[in-house]
Amino acid sequence: MAGRTTLKLILVSGTALACAMPHLAMAQAQTTREAATQTGAATPTSGASLSGDTAAESDNGRDILVTGSRIKQDPNDSALPLQIITTQELQRNGIVSPEQLISFLTSNGSGADNLASNSDVVTAERRGNNGASFANLRGQGPAATLVLLNGRRVAAQGTTGSAVDVNQIPFQAIDRVEVLKDGASAIYGTDALAGVINFITKKDYKGFGASAYTDITERGDSPIYRLSAIAGYGDLDDQGFNVMGTVGYSWIAPLQAKTRDFVDTFQHDRGLGVDTRGTPFATIVNLAGTSFPTSGSFPLIPGTTQRATGGLNILRLPGQPGCASILDQGDYDTQVWAAPGNGLACTFDTGKNVYLQQKLETLTYLGRAVKRFGHHDIVLEVTGSRADSAKRFSPVQITPNTSTQNYRYKRIVGVNDAAFDNLIARVNSVYPGLLNQNSSFAYRWRCVECGERELTTRTTTFRGALNAEGPLFGDWDYRTGVSYAQSQSSSLLGTGYYFRGTNDNGTLDGSPGLIPALNSGAINPFLFAGQTQSAAGLAALQAASAQGVRLYGGKYSVKQVDGSVAGSLFRLPAGEVKIAAGVDFRREEYSFTGDQRATQRVIIAAPFDNGNVLDGIHRDIKAAYAEILIPVLPGLEVSAAGRIDDYTGFGTTTNPKVSVKFRPFKPIMFRGSYNTAFRVPTFNQIFNPVVDSVYTGADFADPKNCPGGKINEASGCPSLSRAINIRSGGNPNLGPETAKEFSVGGVFEPSRHFSASVDYWSIHRENTIQVLALQTLFANYTLFADRFIRDAGGVLQTVDQSYSNAGTTRTRGIDFTARVNFDLGRGQIAAGIDGTYLTKKDEQVNAAATVIDELGVYSLAADLGLRWKYNAYVGYSNGPWTLALTQVFRDGYKNQVLPGIAAGTFNPPNDVDRVANYILYNVSAGYTLAPNFKLAFGVKNLFDTDPPFAISYDSNNGSGSSWEPRVADPRGRSFTVLTEFKF
Repeated sequence: MAGRTTLKLILVSGTALACAMPHLAMAQAQTTREAATQTGAATPTSGASLSGDTAAESDNGRDILVTGSRIKQDPNDSALPLQIITTQELQRNGIVSPEQLISFLTSNGSGADNLASNSDVVTAERRGNNGASFANLRGQGPAATLVLLNGRRVAAQGTTGSAVDVNQIPFQAIDRVEVLKDGASAIYGTDALAGVINFITKKDYKGFGASAYTDITERGDSPIYRLSAIAGYGDLDDQGFNVMGTVGYSWIAPLQAKTRDFVDTFQHDRGLGVDTRGTPFATIVNLAGTSFPTSGSFPLIPGTTQRATGGLNILRLPGQPGCASILDQGDYDTQVWAAPGNGLACTFDTGKNVYLQQKLETLTYLGRAVKRFGHHDIVLEVTGSRADSAKRFSPVQITPNTSTQNYRYKRIVGVNDAAFDNLIARVNSVYPGLLNQNSSFAYRWRCVECGERELTTRTTTFRGALNAEGPLFGDWDYRTGVSYAQSQSSSLLGTGYYFRGTNDNGTLDGSPGLIPALNSGAINPFLFAGQTQSAAGLAALQAASAQGVRLYGGKYSVKQVDGSVAGSLFRLPAGEVKIAAGVDFRREEYSFTGDQRATQRVIIAAPFDNGNVLDGIHRDIKAAYAEILIPVLPGLEVSAAGRIDDYTGFGTTTNPKVSVKFRPFKPIMFRGSYNTAFRVPTFNQIFNPVVDSVYTGADFADPKNCPGGKINEASGCPSLSRAINIRSGGNPNLGPETAKEFSVGGVFEPSRHFSASVDYWSIHRENTIQVLALQTLFANYTLFADRFIRDAGGVLQTVDQSYSNAGTTRTRGIDFTARVNFDLGRGQIAAGIDGTYLTKKDEQVNAAATVIDELGVYSLAADLGLRWKYNAYVGYSNGPWTLALTQVFRDGYKNQVLPGIAAGTFNPPNDVDRVANYILYNVSAGYTLAPNFKLAFGVKNLFDTDPPFAISYDSNNGSGSSWEPRVADPRGRSFTVLTEFKF
C-alpha cells in the first residue's frame, strides 16, 4: 500500500509542478542547504547556541551548541539523531501553531494529546486538558518528553501538572525547532526519557516585521487566524546590545461535528452503535417505587420472548413514530452491544453533538535584551502567554436513583395531565392495561433544552530568565542562568450545567434545581417531533443553571539555577579531547484547587475534582553532569555523558549515555548510542486521593465467571453496566520507572545533492507508571484478582484502577530521512521524506502476564501504535516563485471491536476489521514581491479527504464516534493565505 501511495505522490507531483498556479498554498523556501544534509536544514548561523543566546561560533564557523549536548558540534555531523525544522518547512506545510507541528512529526506518537482528542467527555487521567496540547515523542507519554524554550525549561500546564502545554510557546518568534529523537536524561534529567523538543527563538533582530495568516475551510467554517509582529533595535556586534520583542495572537474557531458527514455513530453495517439510553425523548427505566420497580418488571418486546430489561422508549413501540423521528436519535443496537434486553430502547448520537475542534484564543509574547561586555553576553528574556479555550460537548444526561436524583414522571392535574394521558394511551395500545392514571415512571433523559455542556478555561504562563555566557580561557567557555517559570489555569462551568437541588440524603436543598423542576411536571422529557418545551419548563431550567461556577484551578512553577563550562582538555593525534560539565538545581511546585464555594451545592455531571486538591506541594532536584568527546581515530569519535540527579523523596539516580560516530570516508557516517533513563511519578500520580465513581459502560461481564470479562447473556454473562464502581487516584507507594535505550544508524551523503539517514532505535521501560486499562484488568483477571473488590457474598463492587508500577513496555522502530536537490533550468527541484516505521510496540503488565501486542492495534486511550508514518515533499523554486507538494501518510490499524462482534453473536455485513490508511496532500505556492514583502497561498488536504472510518466509541464515557482524532484532521480542504513584510 505504501508503494502505491508513493507512486501516487510522484504522479501527482509531476502534474502539480507542470500545472502549478499562483493561487496555491504556502510559500516554500528550500528546506535544505546547497549541500544536502541529514537534518534537512541549513546549519543555523548568527551565533546560534543551545539556549538561543548569542554565543560565538567555533573556529570552523559551523560548530554550535545543539540540543542534546553541551559540546559544540556541527548539527549535520552529529552522532545524535537530531531533526532541525526551519521556518521555511513550517510555512510549506501551513503549520502555524506548536500543536500542528507536534502532530506533523512522524517521531511523535498518536496519543490523545491534542484539542480534537479532548473535545468530549474524558477520564480523570486527562483531567484539566481543556485547551491544552502535549508532545509525545515515541509514544511514551507527554511526561516523558522534555519541552524546552531556548534550551531551558518551561512550566508544566497548571491543572494537569505533568507536562508542558505547547500552546504556550511564542510560535511567532520561532527561528527553528530542534527535535532530539533520542533519550537525553544524561544531559537534561529524567523527563527527557523519550527525547527533547527545543523551540529556539529569533535573536539579535533589527527592524520591524509583521505577518497575517488565515486558514479557512472550503465549507467556510472553523477558520484559523494568526497575527504577529516583531521589532528589534541595536546591533550586537557593532553597538554591543540588542533589544527585541514579539507578540502574536491566534484564534481557532470551533468546529461542530454536525457539519461533517463522516461523523455518524449509527453504523450498524460496520459494527458501530451508541451505548446510551439517555435520549432527548426519554427512555423509561426501572426504579424502586415506580410502576417498573425492577428491570424484570418490564413487558416482553413485541414478537419475542425477550423481556425489555433495558427499559422502554415509547417511540420504539409498534405504531409509534420511531426513535429516528427525533434529531440524532436511533434504535439501540442490541446486536452490536450484545444486549437483547435493550430492544425497546433508543439511543442518542453523542459523537455528533460535540465540537471536533475547540475554540481557542491565544496571546503570546517574548521580550529579549542582550548586552555585550567584551566577549561576555548578559541576556534577559521574558516570555508569557494567555490562552482562553471553550470546550463544548453533548447535552447532559440525567439518570435517576433512589437517593440524590429520585425523580419520576407522574400525572399532575393542570400541569402535565394531557401529555401524561397521551403517553399512557400509547403504551396501553401495545400492552393493554399496563399503565393507568396513577402510574409513575423513572426515565433517563438527554436534556437538549439544557444546551451543550461547556467548560471555559484560561491558562496564563510566565517565564523570566537571566542568563550569561562567554569565554574563559583558550577555547573554554561558560554558561549560567537563573529562571522562574509558572503556568496557572482556571476552569469555569459554562452553559449546560445545572444545580441538582437536593442534598445527599435526597431532601430538597431549598434552592432552584433540576430534580425539583423535573418532579414539578413543568418540564416535559417526552416531547414528540415538532413539540417544544413550555415557557414554565424553560424558566425552571434557567433558574437552575450553574453557569459561571468555578470548576477547579491549578498552578505549576519551576525555579532553576544552572551553570556549565566546556572546552578542550588536550590533543590526541585524531583531534582535541573536549569536555563539558555542569550543575543544575531546580524546585518544582504544584497546587490544585477544587470547588472553593462556601456552600457547595451539587451540580449534575460537573467534573469537579475536589478529591484531588493539593495544597502547595514541591520537590527539589539537585543534579550534576559531565560530557566528554574523544576523537579515537581519524573519523572515529566516542562521546560519554553522565548525570547524577537527587530527587526529593526518591533519592539519587545516575544515568549514563555513550555515543559513537564513525566516518570511514566522507560520504558515509555510522552512529550509535546507548543510555539509561529514570522518571519519577508526577505529583498527581503520587498524591491524588483515591475516589470511587460509578462505571457507566456496558462492555464487561464479571471476569470471575466469564473469561476475559466478555459479555454473553445466553451463557449467563450479562453486562456489569451501572453495577460497579471504578476506583482511581494516586499511589503514595509508587516508585520510579526506568528505561534502557539504544540507537544505531548511518548517514549517506554521496554528493552535495543527496543525503539519507537510517536509525534503528529501541526503548525498554520497566516499572512503568500507568493506569491499567480496564480491558487489561479484565483480560488478566487471575493476575489482578486483588483489584476486583467484592462484598461478603462475592458480588463484584469495585475495580481498582489507581496508578501502579505495572510491568514493562518495549517500543522499537526505524527512522528514515532523505533529501535531494538538483538544478532544473533556471530553478531548482528539492524533495525529501521523513518517516518512522515501528517494528515493535508491546506491553507486559507483569512477568507472568501475556505480552500485549499494541503495534497497529486500536487502544482506547493510550498511544496508537501506527506502524508507518511519513511526510514527503517535492518543491520547485525559480527566482521569486516557490512551489511545493507535500504528502502526509499515516498507516491504518486494527479496528476496535464492540461486545457483540467480540462475542461472536453478530457479524456485520461490511468488513471493519482494519482502519484504512490516512493520506493527505498539501500544495503550496509563494511569491516574493520585494526583498521585504512576501505572499503565500495554499491548499491543505487538496483532495478533501475525510478521516477513515474508525470505531473510537468509549462506552464508559459515552464519547468518541466514527473517526479517530488522534490521527486525522476533521476540517477537510482548507485554503491558506500568508502575508509577511519587514523593514
